[in-house]
Order: sequence, then structure tokens, then C-alpha cells
Amino acid sequence: MMERIRKLARGSIVLRFLAAIARFLSRQWYGSAIVSRFLGESRGFGGRSVFGRAVGVVRGAEVRAFKRLKLDRAARGGLFATPIFWCCATVMLAPIVPTTAAIGLAGVTLFSVFLKLGSDGDFRVETAPVTKFILLYVFVTLVGTLTSVDFRGSLFGGLLLVFFALFAVLTQYAVTTRRELERVIWLLVLGGFAVACYGGLQYVRGTTGASAWLDSEMFAGTTRVFSTLQNPNVLAEYLLLVIPFAAAKIITAKDDLRRVCYIVALAAMLVCMALTFARGGWLGLIAAAAVFLIMLDRRFIIVGIVGLIALYFVLPQSIIARFTSIGNVSDGSTSYRIYIWLGTLALIRTHWLIGIGPGVAAFTRVYPLYAYSAIVAPHSHNLFLQVMCDGGVFALLGFVGILCASFRSLARGVRRSFDRTIRVYRIAGIAALTGFIVQGMTDYSFYNYRVTLVFWAVVGLCAVMSRRGFDAAEGGA
Repeated sequence: MMERIRKLARGSIVLRFLAAIARFLSRQWYGSAIVSRFLGESRGFGGRSVFGRAVGVVRGAEVRAFKRLKLDRAARGGLFATPIFWCCATVMLAPIVPTTAAIGLAGVTLFSVFLKLGSDGDFRVETAPVTKFILLYVFVTLVGTLTSVDFRGSLFGGLLLVFFALFAVLTQYAVTTRRELERVIWLLVLGGFAVACYGGLQYVRGTTGASAWLDSEMFAGTTRVFSTLQNPNVLAEYLLLVIPFAAAKIITAKDDLRRVCYIVALAAMLVCMALTFARGGWLGLIAAAAVFLIMLDRRFIIVGIVGLIALYFVLPQSIIARFTSIGNVSDGSTSYRIYIWLGTLALIRTHWLIGIGPGVAAFTRVYPLYAYSAIVAPHSHNLFLQVMCDGGVFALLGFVGILCASFRSLARGVRRSFDRTIRVYRIAGIAALTGFIVQGMTDYSFYNYRVTLVFWAVVGLCAVMSRRGFDAAEGGA
């Protein structure tokens, strides 16, 4: 395919002219002061920092306690002292098992990291720059929980948000080698394939969900699949985190058999994404695909434009009608969201500093005071509005800092990478976060705890992929 594109580009004056413009803009972009600053060197928590010294003191005390109690030899090498096993299980099974089981798996991962740190005094992990923003977000979320307008209603949800955010840090301790990274990504894709297959089975069986998911007058007879996640929008959010890594696996597969398997997995997930009829998910997928392909090769800009035009002629009319209804205020779900956003903005103007506290209980207690047209909702249907609504401006700054630090580390890694495989993985990480953010503009992506857990696991994997240790190995390859 790429060879055909190259031949076409060499033989077409128009395409060569467009490619020259793309190269010029690319040089201007990467040569700008802002981008150079963004892609400049950044540091994690070193041993000389306050955080590094505090971690060192706690770690030293834990190692000494393990030795004194004779636990170091007993725990070393055991299954419960193998964080990568439990991290893999959590990432793959989180969207499949019940929420309580997913929480349990994440808890065992925490316990496993604790055993690993205590039983192996030589175990060292580079802490990524994103960690400081994760800790800021965790601290602000805890404060928001303690000061919530409904403390009891916010306690469970707030603590889960904190724990799941910390899972991104646990992932950095669990995944320490290139081989382990490959294993986690493989199991992430395998879990996505299983979820997509179950969604396809629902469509074949004609399983229907809540009537509120569609405007019955505009989309009568449409079946939206939700698979194991109870809601088609939530399913789309999950698939956006997995699809880019499935595409990366196709490109980096070591043989044709594996490549075919990943193509089947990606196709199943794309079909399932289409069957969610989640317009925000489709927008997120387009954004993720654009980022992935353009970062992979700028010449895919031309392929993307042609592909978008071709989709109009090959997609079913039901999907085209659903997509073109984006922004149509006569659609009940669109007008519903607009009214909720207006009410939430009015709420934030009053509670902008520390928010009202996380969880449905706090939101439903305060939001009706600011609601437009008496619209009732459990959340704001916008990830960023809800983060600020829950924890105030500092929670929003912490969350935006997490995203910016992740993008920065990954983009720097793409720019300096010598190895094609790790470079493609980093591009997939950027694409996954981009797609998730785009859909987050139309829905509260943390409403489902299992998807929240997978998101933070992906953030942790992005931190792992950004380690300089991988680049050092690549540079000498």
C-alpha cells in the first residue's frame, strides 16, 4: 500500500506540491520556540527531590522491616510479588468482569507492588514527570471528597477515583521491561477483541438497551450495542483506548499470522464502534486515526482525505444519518447535553475553587439549583466540566497537567526514537489519549469505574513507553 502511495506521489505534480507544503509546515512547526520548549528535556522525581527523598525513606523502612520479619525471602519470586502478572490481569479483565472484581484486581496489584518493593532492595524504577501531576490530582480529589456537599455520597466514588489515578503509578512499577510492555499491550488488545465480539453478538441477537439512548423519532429501529459495559457511549470510550494499540500491533507484528490476528481484532473493534452509534465516539475515532496516521507518515494526510470522502459512499445510511445529526439541536440527546452544559457552567461559576465533591450524589444535590429547562442529569456529560465541578480549578489544572505531561513525554519519545516498534507504540498512546479526550468533550468518561481504571492504566503505560531506558537500548541496536 505504501509503495503504491510513493509511486503515485512521485508521478503526480499536484501531490508533490502538496507534500512540499506539508514538509515546509512541518519544519516550521518543529522549529518554533513553543514546540521546541514543549519537546525539551523534562525530569521525573529524582533521588534529590523532596518527593524522591521521601520515597527513599519509606522504601528503606519497608525493606528493613521485611528483612527483620524474614519476609524478604518468603515473598521474593512468589506470584503475589509479581506485579506484572496482576497488572496484565487487571488491564485485560477490567472491562469484562464486574466492577467489584476489577477493583479487587487493582487492589492485588497494589499489594503485589508493595511486596516487590519490600522484598527486593535492588528494585529501582524511574518515576515519570507525569507522576507529579497525578499526585496533585489525587490530593485535590481527596480534598474535594472531604469537603463535599454530600460527604457520604462522595466518599466511595472519590476514593475510587484516587485509587484508580494511583494505578497509573502502580503500572510504572509493574511494567519495567520492554518485554513486559509488549505483554500488557497484547493483553489490552485481547480484552478489547473479546468485548467487541460480545458487542457484535448483541447486535446479531437484536439486544436493545434503554430507549433514552436514541431519539426514537429520528433513529427508529436502530440497535445500539453496549457489550459488557452497560452503555454504548461507555463502550465507545473504552474502544478508543484500545483501537490505536491494535493498529500498532498490526504494524509491529513479527510475522504474517500474528498480523492477520491483529487485523481481525481491529476489524471487530471498528465494527463494534460503528454499532455503538456513539457520535462522540466516532469523532474521537476520527481524531485518533488522524493523529496516528499523520504521526506515522505525513503522506497519510492525502489517504485520510480520500478515505473520509469514500466513507460517505460505503457506510450504511443509518450510520451516515446518525453522524450528520451532530450539532442538530432538534435531536433530543444533543439539546439535552447543551442544556446540561449551560447548567453546569452556571454551577461552576459559584463553586469554581474547590468544587462540590465527586460522585452522582453531590452533583444531583446541587445541579438542580442551576439546571436549565428543569433538565435532570447524573453528571455534566463533559469530562473537563465534571472534573472542575467535582474538585474545582485545581483538579482541572492537575488533570490537564497529566494530559500535557503524557503528550509531551510521548512526543519527545517519538521524535528521538531509533526503534520502529516503540515509536509506533508511542504514537498509539498519543492517539488513544486524543480520541478519549475528544469523546470526553461530549460525555463524562469517568462515569464508568472500569473504563476509568483502563484509562489510568493507559496513562501509566504511556509513562512506561516514555522511559529513556528504552531509547538507550534502541540507540545501540
